[in-house]
Amino acid sequence: MKMSRISGWIALLAFALAACGGDEKTSTSRLDQNTIIYHWRAEPDNLHPTNGVSVPRRVIMDFTQGFLVAVDPDSLKLAPALVKTMPEISADGLEFTYELRDEPTWDNGERLSVNDVIFSIKAFKCPLTDDAQVRPYFDMIKDVRIDSVNNRKFTVVVTSKYIQNVALFADLPIMQESYHDKNQTLRKYSFEQFSDTAFTAATYPDVKTWADVFNDNKFGRDPKFMNGLGPYKLSSWDAKQQLTIEKKPSHWMEKLQNKRVWENAYPDKIVFKIITDDNAVALELKKQEIDASHYLASGTLLDLQKDEAFNKNYHSAFFDNFNYQYIGMNLKPQEAGRTPLFTDVRVRKAMALLAPIDAANKAYMFGKANRLASCVVPTKKSVYNNDLALVPFDPEQAKQLLDEAGWKDTDGDNIRDKVINGRKVQFEFEFLAMSGAGVQEYVVKDYVAELYKAGVKANIRSLEFVTFYETVQKHEFDMYFGGWGGTFFYEDYKQVWHSSSWNGGNNYVGYGTAASDALIDSIRVTLDDNQRIAMEKRLQKMIYDDQPYVFVFTNPFKGAIHRRFENATFYPERPNIYLGNLKLIPGWSTMKPAAE
Repeated sequence: MKMSRISGWIALLAFALAACGGDEKTSTSRLDQNTIIYHWRAEPDNLHPTNGVSVPRRVIMDFTQGFLVAVDPDSLKLAPALVKTMPEISADGLEFTYELRDEPTWDNGERLSVNDVIFSIKAFKCPLTDDAQVRPYFDMIKDVRIDSVNNRKFTVVVTSKYIQNVALFADLPIMQESYHDKNQTLRKYSFEQFSDTAFTAATYPDVKTWADVFNDNKFGRDPKFMNGLGPYKLSSWDAKQQLTIEKKPSHWMEKLQNKRVWENAYPDKIVFKIITDDNAVALELKKQEIDASHYLASGTLLDLQKDEAFNKNYHSAFFDNFNYQYIGMNLKPQEAGRTPLFTDVRVRKAMALLAPIDAANKAYMFGKANRLASCVVPTKKSVYNNDLALVPFDPEQAKQLLDEAGWKDTDGDNIRDKVINGRKVQFEFEFLAMSGAGVQEYVVKDYVAELYKAGVKANIRSLEFVTFYETVQKHEFDMYFGGWGGTFFYEDYKQVWHSSSWNGGNNYVGYGTAASDALIDSIRVTLDDNQRIAMEKRLQKMIYDDQPYVFVFTNPFKGAIHRRFENATFYPERPNIYLGNLKLIPGWSTMKPAAE
């Protein structure tokens, strides 16, 4: 969603102007500083170039790393970034030829080379790299050939057609071989060797030695060991409080002509400030101590938009995205040492019928959220299966299903029970939720209350972001409230929904059947849109019938950007606000802007 603006993008650094009235004031010097304070709710798991999965991590990488291709936020299409043009594709769809741009240069003055690209792909493919959750995306890369005439030209050879053979390079940061592999260890081995299922640390001790160094957490936490092609570098990280990046002097992008949105780096410094309390966020905005955010609560933004001073200082909007929230249930509890509570589809359907989603939307999102029935968000209009009915809130039907599944209150304590493997088990379990997640916490509490009315006892366990996902990845849960950050790209369902992704992937709940796995495998290699979309809708129906998730809603982002910056635009695609494109308006502190 583009907003009317002074001349483009804007970032939120909230400071109360004297001209805005009210009791809260800020210094004029703060308003004239070319620093953006960006509000978010959780810090990254790490900033390692390969070993991490969180959305906050990916946001920071847009500033600190470089990618072969990027997303054009205006057209929602892929565009060349470190390469001159989009690839030439062979007739059989198995070879993709790129040519590197001439300008990209590493911080030590070394020019980006094809060897850096090859090293980066091998690092992702290497079985000893701690990136099991993303490694499957690179399974199909068979080889990378350097052109015999032009050493800046290379061809990526794949084993089969794949819907993301180009898009995957929008999420693969290109790393400097001379920095991460001084001995050129990975050069000694072919892509085929890294694809060998028999590859072990014992067989390749030199790769083990390389991996032990490469996987070190210092490359994901310590600013002294951060290295990338992006225009910013990490300068400080105060755990659970804030993370700061600073603009590099004389970066290669500064000399580019006709820059695209993602190539601009106007702010000198960007501070990512963690605030989880909605009231605290509102206060910071009223004081103009935040410059940008798209993590506001619906009620917070609606209240702020009634404030004349806020409207004078900020652009704000509700805007769509590709994310959704859900409640996951453990379908393979025995393998994780848990009680088998949700292995019966009737129980899972009952859990969905007991979720007061519409009431939560009205109470906490003021009706701004959109419900969904499947693993595809309605924002993807051509792919979303509209034939799937939203699961209603129906406690009586839920109770009937629980009865049919053998869960009944046989001892009069108001908690259902059942004999499992000769032992009477109460329907009581642990419900993981993320602390400081705002509205999510209220939704979870309301859901737990409805479960209890139906004879099911859920005990909420709140964990901070990193611990929450570490616990879920190890399958140490019965039920949890989660969310997925999506994109406009063709969807590869393997990582979340294929049974092979139970360990090492993102299939935390353990879903998967022979039929669903086969369909996912076919979707991944079907390039014809009509055929693939029909298959995607069938997969949605399979998942809907099996109900491994309680699908909650897709919640619009609620954004605000301070008017002291030009280029204020909100986009549905990540990162939603291009902070590097926010350009300070000189002398803002002396101006008296009019509200829109």
